[in-house]
Amino acid sequence: MSEKAMIDPAMVDRLAEVAVKVGLRLEAGQDLVLTAPTTALPLVRRIVAHAYAAGANVITPILSDEAITLARFENGHDATFDKAADWLYRGMREAFDNNAARLAISGDNPMMLSAQDPAKVARVNRATSAAYKPALEKISGFDINWSIVSYPNPAWAKLVFPDLPEDEAIVALAKAIFAASRVDQPDPVAAWNAHNANLAQKSGWLNGQRFASLHFTGPGTDLMVGLADGHEWHGGASLAKNGITCNPNIPTEEVFTTPHALRVEGYVSATKPLSHNGTLIRDIRVRFEGGRIVEAHAATGEEVLQKVLDIDEGARRLGEVALVPHSSPISASGVLFYNTLFDENAACHIALGQCYSDCFVDGAKLTPEQIKAQGGNSSLIHIDWMIGSGEVDIDGVAADGTRTAVFRRGEWAL
Repeated sequence: MSEKAMIDPAMVDRLAEVAVKVGLRLEAGQDLVLTAPTTALPLVRRIVAHAYAAGANVITPILSDEAITLARFENGHDATFDKAADWLYRGMREAFDNNAARLAISGDNPMMLSAQDPAKVARVNRATSAAYKPALEKISGFDINWSIVSYPNPAWAKLVFPDLPEDEAIVALAKAIFAASRVDQPDPVAAWNAHNANLAQKSGWLNGQRFASLHFTGPGTDLMVGLADGHEWHGGASLAKNGITCNPNIPTEEVFTTPHALRVEGYVSATKPLSHNGTLIRDIRVRFEGGRIVEAHAATGEEVLQKVLDIDEGARRLGEVALVPHSSPISASGVLFYNTLFDENAACHIALGQCYSDCFVDGAKLTPEQIKAQGGNSSLIHIDWMIGSGEVDIDGVAADGTRTAVFRRGEWAL
């Protein structure tokens, strides 16, 4: 990278501080499990420094590398595509059982696996998801404090800013990440506190309404999303079962809850592409009956989409519904990130697969069987995709059929 085009190290340090103090709110004596691509090492190093300064016990970084990942698909024997490092995920589960915090740095090349055999990619995903599930349950169940932040990758940057030279594209993406993560503000921690308060007000209003369902209407969309019995809305900072309030996503603009896995009807069209494991899936269109996707199409990446839906029974049902105004900072930036962490915060979205047990009243006390009985979905996957825009309306529908405007033309109608 040229001297004129360099990621601002002060902003990298601010993002690291926000990751530790806002994202995780790491407590003294906690272990930390940290995953990241090798391209994010500058951020990893600053996060580790801030985490140890905050009193971290032992930090374990687990790094991935694009060339190493591709080598498996290009040179691995057939049986390897049905294998996963079970021992690693068992170790992560043990760490979480002992109250370790979890931080993921997102920053892989979104198109890394685009040239690989979709069948092999699907086999790897299935094996990895099955191996990771015991550890993922501690995250989706909000047993521990966890968070995700991002750092630019050269290939990712060129995808987002194709008209810029690579070094300038990396800087442009870094600036977009810093702005979305609120670390370009004079006091990022104070900015996050104010933002969390606003999201809490929105989720509080929704919890007071006790809607039975949400009705989405717009171009290519007429979707009734039933809400789980005893559902609870969350947004911004949330209290984990270990007593620590953390921000799972940096950035975040959403308030979200759990749909009822059996009560989704109608059809819906994606409003942004979904980047999934190296494949860009464009113009998703699906139809639900009895909560289950019975018909699914996409302009590109349809084969990958179909394989995702066939991972398990829960993959065709919803585990999350989230509300994001069209005027959110990420949407207003006009940047398509090709990264779900960012793009989901530019539009209302739904997620296929696993629900969050935290999104129930007294969710910490519910057993998996009780969560299922109240409509919560179970799956090896949790994949968000965007269905909101400036042309989408949302009504909250009460149990007696009474309707209340929630969104009009993509904005809160409060």
